[in-house]
Amino acid sequence: MTSVTFPNGFLWGVATAAYQVEGAAREDGKGESIWDRFTRVPGAILGGDTGDVACDQYHRYRDDVALMAELGAQSYRFSVSWPRILPNGRLTGAGPNPAGVDYYSRLVDSILEKGILPWLTLYHWDLPQALQDDGGWLNRDTAYRFADYAATLHEAIGDRVHHWTTFNEPWVSAFLGHVAGVHAPGQQSAAAGLVATHHLLLAHGLATEAIRAAAPTDQIGITLNHTFPYPKDPSNPDDVAAAESLNGQHNRIFLDPLFRGEYPATLWEDLHSVGIDTALSNVIREGDLTRISAPFDFLGINYYTDDLVTTPGKDTISGIPESPGRSPYPAPDRFGIVPRSLPTTEMGWYIHPQGLTDLLVWLDAEYTRPSGTALYVTENGSAFRDVVSADGSVDDPQRVAYLRDHLQAILDAIAAGADVRGYFGWSLFDNFEWSYGYSRRFGLVRVDYETQKRTVKTSGRLFAQIVRENAIPELDADS
Repeated sequence: MTSVTFPNGFLWGVATAAYQVEGAAREDGKGESIWDRFTRVPGAILGGDTGDVACDQYHRYRDDVALMAELGAQSYRFSVSWPRILPNGRLTGAGPNPAGVDYYSRLVDSILEKGILPWLTLYHWDLPQALQDDGGWLNRDTAYRFADYAATLHEAIGDRVHHWTTFNEPWVSAFLGHVAGVHAPGQQSAAAGLVATHHLLLAHGLATEAIRAAAPTDQIGITLNHTFPYPKDPSNPDDVAAAESLNGQHNRIFLDPLFRGEYPATLWEDLHSVGIDTALSNVIREGDLTRISAPFDFLGINYYTDDLVTTPGKDTISGIPESPGRSPYPAPDRFGIVPRSLPTTEMGWYIHPQGLTDLLVWLDAEYTRPSGTALYVTENGSAFRDVVSADGSVDDPQRVAYLRDHLQAILDAIAAGADVRGYFGWSLFDNFEWSYGYSRRFGLVRVDYETQKRTVKTSGRLFAQIVRENAIPELDADS
């Protein structure tokens, strides 16, 4: 592979999420989140781990920001803990939690002092437990409380933060949290997943309105996680229909309301086939889809794997590795996922960089270019077992290969015409990996959870070189 350069102005960033890295779960007035509660459920988290301490970034943020600067990161995509700002989820006459606001204000100042662009995510799954007690995302009122939270945070730090992501992966919140039950709040109801989906989208629309009213020139967007569904036999109409069914239940269920103001026809057909279409139709009110589809500035894409799809059968599966034994999809009998002879990460996800190329080209042609919405890869990374040498260094050749191959896939998409403007590596650090606890490591930087020592891995050094050169460097002859 020769050195290949990215477009001028291509943005290089790293990403984390509040519950996965901050720790300080009960400090300085922070309220309880659904993940604080869910990690106490016996058997919910591998090893019984919690995010109580995580990477302790709440206390170590200055050193962490300095490390980002050493890696050459041009932007830091981080999330804010809603219950750290509004402990009970609601804005009251007392105002937001001063200590919570002060923490994020100091964090933003530290980021800016290093010349790094703050890229803020309002919600990365840690709903205040007090709102969950009142129904959570099954309660329409939560969407309005989210807009209050967005406006409150913008008032506090909007003078310095100008890139706002409303939600990270609402599909995960809706379906892993409410259908498969492997994420907080741990419910198992297809109908609940559909109700949560609509209220999450409504909350995006309301928060977008609130921020846009306060700062018309700020950049506002949403980040979605995608699969790219390939029909097993593209010449077989049944396989094509099965792939479109998965596409509807995973991708278009969010994309079509956001960009077209409607839920896709294939989704309605699938939901009707299993008798749960009214679960969605009954929560849609007049004006909702207009509000949801208001223009926004960027679409973030989180990509890790894709799927080969056919009609359901004995040799297919309907779930995904994160939800063994229970599909997270509301109508799983409409398609089957075909096992493949591809290498996998430690998460069990197939490694197929071509899927990222095809996804970006499809999204650009179908949604973002016609709407004038910018396209960023906001998460991409891999979990592998690291090798820690006697001198403490960490070599991770599998992650190095994964990084190179997926960046090349982005270049291939750009060459094919996709307007991709940036890349955020997942993750800056090893961290609390949700239901997998601390057993999976995605970081460009290794974290020793006992000492909190940070060690830049080989992949982290490669990332720094790529940022310096704005290119994938040439491989050495013996690589």
